[in-house]
Amino acid sequence: MNSKKRVKIVLTELKKLFPDPDTELNYNTHWQFLVAVVLSAQTTDLQVNKVTKNLFKKYKTFKHYVDADIKLFEQDIKSIGLYRGKAKNILAAAQLLKSKYNGHIPKTLKELTELPGVGRKTANVVLGHLYGIHEGIAVDTHVARLSKLFGLTKHTDPKKIEQDLVKIIPQKEWSDVNHRMVWYGRVYCNARCRHEKCPIVAKLREEKLY
Repeated sequence: MNSKKRVKIVLTELKKLFPDPDTELNYNTHWQFLVAVVLSAQTTDLQVNKVTKNLFKKYKTFKHYVDADIKLFEQDIKSIGLYRGKAKNILAAAQLLKSKYNGHIPKTLKELTELPGVGRKTANVVLGHLYGIHEGIAVDTHVARLSKLFGLTKHTDPKKIEQDLVKIIPQKEWSDVNHRMVWYGRVYCNARCRHEKCPIVAKLREEKLY
């Protein structure tokens, strides 16, 4: 009973605080969104947007990535963390998408995770945001930390956290819950928070669930 009540409180409060959650990443095409998400690993969306502002002007079409020189591309994203690995993965993904999918972003978790640099978290973000397809829940650092804080999981491994969350959160909420937790982590409860003014923690305390 407590777990059902707990998740209902968390989802209800998240919806109240962030009724229309969306990504902060700037993009115009499906491919650009995938590039931005790959670049965002261990980097803030703000920093990614600074880089893609110029990157998307220079590499205007998907073909520009297919034909790109890796050394030049590395320099274009150099201010992003792990830029060499990300450059290699993005350009390799472009080659694979061209040869296997005619440049289109696939619509299944299995196909997406075959792309270089695309793990389960990235694939879930892309599927949910671009296509409204919910095969799983993207577990990033915000989701992992807050899920444990709210008592929705006892695990720290992202795969195990996702397994716990998909059992208790309705499938139609899977994409939005990621966005909402990310926003909650940024606005109300960062990693250094002492939880004195966290609205969801306060609500859980009211119900003696924290």
